[in-house]
Amino acid sequence: MSYAALSTPEIVVGLDLGSTKVSAVVGEVDADGITILGVGNVPCRGLRKGVISNIEWTVRSIREAIDAAQTMAGVEIRTVYAGIAGSHIRSHMSDGVCAISGREVTRGDLERVLEGARAIPVDADRMILHALPREYVVDNQDGIRDPIGMSGVRLQVRCNLVTAATSCVQNVVRCVERCNLQVADVVLEPLASADAVVSEDEKEIGVAVIDIGGGTTDLILFADGGVAHVSVIPAGGNNITSDVAAGLRTPMAEAERLKRNYGCALGRMVNDDEEIEVPGVGGHGPRRAARRLLSDIIEPRVEEIFSEARRRIEETGLLEQVSSGCVLTGGAALMEGMVECAEEILGMPVRLGFPVGVRGIVQLVQGPQYATGVGLVRYGAQQLADACPRGGLVSVEQAVGPSEATPKQKSGLWSWIRAAF
Repeated sequence: MSYAALSTPEIVVGLDLGSTKVSAVVGEVDADGITILGVGNVPCRGLRKGVISNIEWTVRSIREAIDAAQTMAGVEIRTVYAGIAGSHIRSHMSDGVCAISGREVTRGDLERVLEGARAIPVDADRMILHALPREYVVDNQDGIRDPIGMSGVRLQVRCNLVTAATSCVQNVVRCVERCNLQVADVVLEPLASADAVVSEDEKEIGVAVIDIGGGTTDLILFADGGVAHVSVIPAGGNNITSDVAAGLRTPMAEAERLKRNYGCALGRMVNDDEEIEVPGVGGHGPRRAARRLLSDIIEPRVEEIFSEARRRIEETGLLEQVSSGCVLTGGAALMEGMVECAEEILGMPVRLGFPVGVRGIVQLVQGPQYATGVGLVRYGAQQLADACPRGGLVSVEQAVGPSEATPKQKSGLWSWIRAAF
């Protein structure tokens, strides 16, 4: 990914709104790449299965995460790229076609053909989040990734349209704006996660990314370098925690601790003589239990999630095209035995996905749970780079609005006017 068009450093902030936590990742983008400056990570109880269920709790978590990120990075945050997920996300293929103006494909032609793909009937309560091109066709020549500069008279695109519930998107924007922040864009979280952990080579030969969050599990498939399918499974790490709490008769907070510290997705990987201490509930004292019992509770739920993911991959007919295997991200992917369990059920190579392509304080984001936050920063950086394709940065007023201009940039404009006179 190239940011050579950026002639001056820009601050980009990714805001990951998860069912269990809110993460704010601050990155500085320049011509050399992305430098991580700070991270804010706080627990959140205002979302359920990826959808905001309590505005006040969510606003409080966003404010705390932003404050922590600002303090660490030493910058003032005004604009963020917010992530969105949830079972309301849908995707389907759409085609667009337009005439090529000037006999040579330009960026304007790409925008017009994508607008044509977007011009389809959508339910009144839904909106289009992304139009993700899978391939372009120029005068019946298909399989084109980037048609800019090619000669022809007819341009066609086959893209994946991702739609979301309008009310869910509006609630995300409302929560961010109540923290005195502006939303630069609302981005699909699995798309951002995949961008942070998957290489271009893997996208080319086919790869599946499974992001196991607290409330949902997001699935995104890449084939021939483009997004082929997006879906959301309404189950995640919180379901595993609930099973542990019910099975071991222990509070939810203790069940989460046991899952994180001693959980294993494959019971046969646990020795029979290992024991754990299970706190009691309702006045009952703690007791000793076999660690194998904890794994026997966790394993069926993990198998259910991966089995549903495989079923959805098979429904798309792309199982044979996922040649490079599967990448696991999300906090729940860190549990012992998750990779081995996924390989058995999915029948393909599986690895953990760690964010790549960034510099700076990388140790703060070196985990699958930060893939979405880093991916949102990378998405925002690419948006800035695309806004100035001729190698010069667009003016601050054009890029982020008059209120975002810094004193230094305003004084530069005044100096130019004074010199002209």
